[in-house]
Amino acid sequence: MNVLGIDIGGSGIKGAPVNVKTGELLAKRKRFDTPQPATPDAVADTVLRLVRHFDWDGPLGVAFPARVRRGVAETASNIDKAFIGLDVDKLLEERTGLPTHVLNDADAAGVGEVHFGGGQGVKGVVMMITLGTGIGSGLFVDGHLVPNTELGHVVLPGGKVAEPFAADRVRKAEKLDWKTYGKRVQKVIAYYDFLFAPDLMIVGGGVSKPERWSEFGPLLTASCPIVPATLKNDAGIIGAAYHSSTLK
Repeated sequence: MNVLGIDIGGSGIKGAPVNVKTGELLAKRKRFDTPQPATPDAVADTVLRLVRHFDWDGPLGVAFPARVRRGVAETASNIDKAFIGLDVDKLLEERTGLPTHVLNDADAAGVGEVHFGGGQGVKGVVMMITLGTGIGSGLFVDGHLVPNTELGHVVLPGGKVAEPFAADRVRKAEKLDWKTYGKRVQKVIAYYDFLFAPDLMIVGGGVSKPERWSEFGPLLTASCPIVPATLKNDAGIIGAAYHSSTLK
């Protein structure tokens, strides 16, 4: 079975057909700029452009920057607030004429990593943490997603909120060196480790690139192994496609 995976972000909407048995992209990824403002109609039109680009006539799996419950967006991050309360599954199905399943973008990246990347084959509790504009999270138990964890909003011991304390955006804004930034991320990792006792932690974002991880990875410790994400910018596309294939 093949599914068109689509990843909707604040600056770009990208996608590719995915072989959901292997996690491989079946064509070169295509990207369009996210419309500004990113209204529901404008975003739906851009998704339709991707469908037409690939001449696609099959299911869609869509990673979306919001908390999503049974297809309905309950928040809106880097997209128009008109999405809040909207059935995004229904919107995209009506616009494209294709069966569609939407999930949170960090959850989608985690699904990709758990099934085809750094967490493949790992039993027990796996946590995916992405360090970027914010801190995204995905939580899995024996490969099953616990959706919409939003752990970037956890209050750390001492009163600081994880995301505005240790997101990669903060590193850049405050011009932190990697050692100082690593200490901040370690505080976040240590608290997540205490709360969830995971069997594996996967860290994504720019720090997961091999040339950076060789320096950054040793700064992080937990009661379980910590590994870098391996699917890079394709994780959301692959994870959204795979997730869609498991639903009816």
